Amino acid sequence: MFRILLVEDDEKIRKIVADTLRKWQFEVVEAANFDQVLADFERAQPHLVLLDINLPVFDGYYWCGQIRAVSKVPIIFLSSRNQNMDVIMAINMGGDDFVQKPFDLGVLVAKVSALLRRNYTYQDENLQMTYRELLFNLSSSSIQYGTQSAELSRNEFIILQIMLRNAGKIVSRDDLMQVLWNEEQFVDDNTLTVNVNRLRRKIAQLGLEDFIATRKGMGYIVE
Repeated sequence: MFRILLVEDDEKIRKIVADTLRKWQFEVVEAANFDQVLADFERAQPHLVLLDINLPVFDGYYWCGQIRAVSKVPIIFLSSRNQNMDVIMAINMGGDDFVQKPFDLGVLVAKVSALLRRNYTYQDENLQMTYRELLFNLSSSSIQYGTQSAELSRNEFIILQIMLRNAGKIVSRDDLMQVLWNEEQFVDDNTLTVNVNRLRRKIAQLGLEDFIATRKGMGYIVE
């Protein structure tokens, strides 16, 4: 499970973001001391940092610099600032992305997932997910059930990863399309249907039937 350090002093926003990320099966560590963010970072050893700019004592730019001095961990800035210079400053200080408040939670989750995938998934040959004896090898973008295996397209890879992260929960078509769009996989409603059906067939051909079920008017679920 990927661990995220959330550095946000607005309690309401922090709770909403943390709860959302946990629903997507991320481990979230909430910074407790805004004058000791680097200490929180070193204790948490996160895979990614969500960092507000406007913080008590020292701002997010300062803490980004402190983190960058010891780590290359991905950093996403969160801010209500909307000037181009703020974005430029965030990136120049070592940030990997910038999300302006108020933000869509689906977009934030998509950006977090994309950064984690780019920085970790393809670097770990042993990174795998298993559900109902289906082995999903994220590093090779392939699936295996028993002695049978199949390779996945990029869209199928993204869809299956989201479904397995939310196993037992309904994932809406809108959520899937939002993530695919943010991964620069430009799909419409019909294309999504085609990709889900292809993924289902590949899994079924391995010998595992009814792995992804449709909930009419709601979305899809891996039960």
